[in-house]
Amino acid sequence: MSLIFIASGVLIGCLLGITGVGGGALMTPLLILGFNVPAPIAVGTDLLFSALTKLLGVAIHHKQNGNVDWRIARLLTIGSIPASLISLVVLGEYAHTGHDLSAVIKPAIGCALLLTTFALFRKKRVVSESRCPARYITPVAICSGAIVGVFVTVSSVGAGALGTAVIIFLYPSLTALQIVGTGLAFSIPLALVAGLGHLGLGNVSISLLASLLVGSLPGIWIGSTIGSKIPDAVLRPVLGVILLGVAYKCF
Repeated sequence: MSLIFIASGVLIGCLLGITGVGGGALMTPLLILGFNVPAPIAVGTDLLFSALTKLLGVAIHHKQNGNVDWRIARLLTIGSIPASLISLVVLGEYAHTGHDLSAVIKPAIGCALLLTTFALFRKKRVVSESRCPARYITPVAICSGAIVGVFVTVSSVGAGALGTAVIIFLYPSLTALQIVGTGLAFSIPLALVAGLGHLGLGNVSISLLASLLVGSLPGIWIGSTIGSKIPDAVLRPVLGVILLGVAYKCF
């Protein structure tokens, strides 16, 4: 196991526990741009990494006054899983014809990071503009889950910030901790299905995954525990600027 990958797992785990963002948005670009890991391997490995680390985060958020709305998480999952499976089939066919998946994955990561940054900076505006009629909330939630499912499967980015933005827009009455907890719960089955699909395509490094997990498990416990003590107004802009820089490097 590499100490640098373990340390990276600790850092990303902390950010993931605090904000619900960071699994794909930071880890995948870090692996590709910082450690020269091939893009398909980085995406597939990070998806399984995210699924396993978020399990601990959800357990903590659910234990803390039930900060998970399972009904909302279920609606988003209904849309995301079929979309993920279709995306995996398309990626598999594309790779089977001899094309380099990196040519598709890296621009997809850049686009997903831009959307993620937009969601971070527009959080308050999203809340103030939440006007979706009640009768449309369920179908919109399912369709939104499908869109997020495609982005996450192709790039491993989006389950945190994009899923959170959808939850904020459709369910603005939720508390901040409920939003983070529900977003984590929604992203687990999506990341797991997409990750296992990439494993079947040969896009997962087990040794890399093990190193990241060793660091992330204590990291996400720390982040989920202290998340409510860090001012959102400080953390969110810093994270947004970092994501913009990473997105630029992906194009």
